[in-house]
Amino acid sequence: MKTIGYVRVSTDRQAERGCSLEAQAEKIRAMALVQGAELSDIIVESGESAKSLNRPGMAKLLALVDAGKVKAVIVAKLDRLTRSVKDLCELLERFERKGVALVSVAESLDTGSAAGRLVLNIMAAVSQWEREAIGERTRDALRHKRSQGERVGNIAFGFRLSGDGQHLEPDPAEQGALSEIRRLRNQGATLRGIAATLNTGALRTRRGTPWRLESVARVVKHGAYSV
Repeated sequence: MKTIGYVRVSTDRQAERGCSLEAQAEKIRAMALVQGAELSDIIVESGESAKSLNRPGMAKLLALVDAGKVKAVIVAKLDRLTRSVKDLCELLERFERKGVALVSVAESLDTGSAAGRLVLNIMAAVSQWEREAIGERTRDALRHKRSQGERVGNIAFGFRLSGDGQHLEPDPAEQGALSEIRRLRNQGATLRGIAATLNTGALRTRRGTPWRLESVARVVKHGAYSV
């Protein structure tokens, strides 16, 4: 069975945690030996993220699959191939059309069987759920911090960090500029006109520079931009 190996690291840090290219290659060679497969090549992908399939090594792998030049693809771990359930499903369908099996060493999976394909899809779905759940918890935590008046990211124009280093408090000078911006905006003034009026009144941005159309626009549109 002609087999291709695929190894990938996106950062030097992954290599230090035991995910080095050579460590992955050793696991692939061992699996090929166990399966009695002819390991014709190991495609190496360095410094590439698995967030999408648009990467050189993956393009080479898929070209071999589409040309019918390989019957199995071995990876040390599933996330070396992709981190996306959508992309994984696309790969599995593409492999299946060409009669190519996907073998993952760490997960002990082989899509050469129906059971292997089922388990792989379930694991991928759970992994996607975990990432989305982490994202939701992070958003909830940031929302809670904002509701408590704690700093999150850039400090909104009109506020400053309080003495405790965590909470925000109004900045009198910036609040004055904000009030003037609101007043002029309600009167129908243009952004350029507002900037000119603020500069005439000796009001300055947070950086101490004169107001420009762009800086007024950021305050009007976002409020939280540190001009």
